[in-house]
Amino acid sequence: MATTLKKQYDEVIAPALMKQFNYTSPMQIPRLVKIILNEGLGDATQDKKIIEIAINELTTITGQRAVQTISKKDISNFKVRKKMPIGARVTLRRDRMYEFMERFIRIALPRIRDFKGISGKLDGRGNYSVGVTEQIIFPEINLDTVTRMNGMNITFVTTAKTDEEGYALLKAFGLPFKS
Repeated sequence: MATTLKKQYDEVIAPALMKQFNYTSPMQIPRLVKIILNEGLGDATQDKKIIEIAINELTTITGQRAVQTISKKDISNFKVRKKMPIGARVTLRRDRMYEFMERFIRIALPRIRDFKGISGKLDGRGNYSVGVTEQIIFPEINLDTVTRMNGMNITFVTTAKTDEEGYALLKAFGLPFKS
């Protein structure tokens, strides 16, 4: 089952980008490769249950099992030892990626209070990261079970060579950038 965003990319977005940037081959057209959701949990050094809760929430939001991230080195100021769990992340590709993106754009973003659009700053290579301050904007999260608010970073990785191409691709998908 192809998602509507995938179909929209194949039928509308790709031909429009090919015309806009004068590509000679369809392989030059930028496309979305993966979406990464990452939650950094500094408090997890004191309480191990925080990681499990975060993994369960990310799994619920994405429909794919999240994994814990571990520290690479000791940092005494933060009471962190090497190989200590300090966060959770999940990488989405193919159909799950498009399904998540559709829910993010159409359901989650409009639920943010005083939402005026997301900043249009990309990383220089056509990839885009957005920070979400509360996980409760996703309808899959049950408000009664939330013990603490966790923010997360959501990164959209594209094959675009420049920020201009990446911006055009993400704008065509419907990300509500500030104008």
